[in-house]
Amino acid sequence: MSAPASKRSKTAASTVSAVLCGTGEYTTGYVHNTGSKSDKKVGVIGLCFFELRRLGKVQDIALAGTNGTKFPGIRAHLDKNISKVYNGLNVECATYPSDTTGRDAVAYKIALDAAKPGDVATIFTPDDTHYEICKYAIEKGIHVLVTKPPVKKLSEHLELVRLAKKHKVLVMVEYHKRWDPIYRDARFRANTKLGDFSFFQSFMSQPKFQLETFRAWAGKSSDISYYLNSHHIDIHCWAMQGKATPTTVTASIAGGVATGEPFNCPAGTEDTITLLTNWTNTESGNPGTALYTASWSAPKADVHSQQRFHYMGHEGEIVADQAHRGYTCTTHDDGYNSINPIYMAYLPGADGHFAGQHGYGYKSIESFVNAAIALNNGETTLEALDLQLPTLATTAITTAILEAGRRSTDEKRAITIPYDKDGNLCDFPQ
Repeated sequence: MSAPASKRSKTAASTVSAVLCGTGEYTTGYVHNTGSKSDKKVGVIGLCFFELRRLGKVQDIALAGTNGTKFPGIRAHLDKNISKVYNGLNVECATYPSDTTGRDAVAYKIALDAAKPGDVATIFTPDDTHYEICKYAIEKGIHVLVTKPPVKKLSEHLELVRLAKKHKVLVMVEYHKRWDPIYRDARFRANTKLGDFSFFQSFMSQPKFQLETFRAWAGKSSDISYYLNSHHIDIHCWAMQGKATPTTVTASIAGGVATGEPFNCPAGTEDTITLLTNWTNTESGNPGTALYTASWSAPKADVHSQQRFHYMGHEGEIVADQAHRGYTCTTHDDGYNSINPIYMAYLPGADGHFAGQHGYGYKSIESFVNAAIALNNGETTLEALDLQLPTLATTAITTAILEAGRRSTDEKRAITIPYDKDGNLCDFPQ
């Protein structure tokens, strides 16, 4: 049986309790299908929250999934790969649904019902489930960290922005690349130093064997553009804040790998999606152009995910390759690899505790928890956090581009991004 929710004490001023929705590889690192492979074998969300509890910022932690029979394996995995590695780090958590429940798609509601207003929730579940879970948490006064893309439709995004404002809660999108020191520096230069925007090109991929894991939802609940293009589209939109706006999106696709053997994803599942996006510089009216490409049909290489971009302004350009930091390792078992410990450093420190607090994957999660605590204490406001974090209110333009890309793919035409007479985003015509 799953552990019962502990008797909740009143949340201290400096702490919150957490409900982690989704038990997949990003949250726990646990892969139920032993034939599948993961590049996050220790997870990210769970490890960071267990460490934040050790540091006194988090109290109770609950895991909410859809298949309770996974939890014995998950607990064993957390004990072996986290507790026994990081000096006995406490990985105790309540779990929903019970260990004997094979399927409960709304177990998250029970977990969130046990939380209090001002607590936090993370949502790392299939894309088409984000809206309902996020809405449920917001209406209970719970601060939310939701993985990218937060939702698939601009109408849902704008509705969640309205609800978050109404219930006075923070909803942040887990765009962890914003904490990468190189990307942060590049964003500053693109926004302030390089003149009008001219050209942006990004590429992000994952190896085709990852489709073994993704085929449960690939082509059903989401596509590769939502899954990967969202990262660099956000970085570009962030860099263009106050500088330029997107106007139209035209999608181009490649296919044949995902729908073929051995993956057999649904007919029409794209391998690669490129979004040609037209932009307009706000002050000058000069046009700019961007290409965002995402693929999950790449060969196995020295990195799990290729990820890079090229930005060109009227006064200069930037080239950034996040996958290759000049740090490589070769072993008999794993071969040649380019390593990026700037994201998540999994080695314990000299004292045996987790020592990855410098990683931008950790920093994004810690920033969310710190902001939620500060908001609870009246030390900041939602308006102030909109200027500091990738909140729902400030990331709608990324959702607009992604939805326009999906519409363009389906309708085989260019899609215009909708604005009202005051230049504010509004919903696509139905």
